[in-house]
Amino acid sequence: MIKIYGMKSCPDCQAVERQVAGDDRFEVIDIGDHVRNLKAFLRLRDNSPVFDEARKMGYAGIPCFLLEDGTVTLSPEDVGLSADPTADGAPTCRIDGSGC
Repeated sequence: MIKIYGMKSCPDCQAVERQVAGDDRFEVIDIGDHVRNLKAFLRLRDNSPVFDEARKMGYAGIPCFLLEDGTVTLSPEDVGLSADPTADGAPTCRIDGSGC
């Protein structure tokens, strides 16, 4: 099962969640629902080089996809999904809150 870390308030996460609704190959984990979800995401974010660019640019790094083999990716396309067609391609959820 592919775990998707995100938040309901993130437009990119909403687009991904719409695509996986009812698909049992995916588990959507809202990092804002409970501190244990946030901690699990932060463990990934703090230890994976996949997030280096996101941290540098001030992005939160969501949606984040954790594959069954432990691979972490920030690209919906890597898991067979599409990016939000209404977005300009740039991540929208920055740590400073701009774009969200």
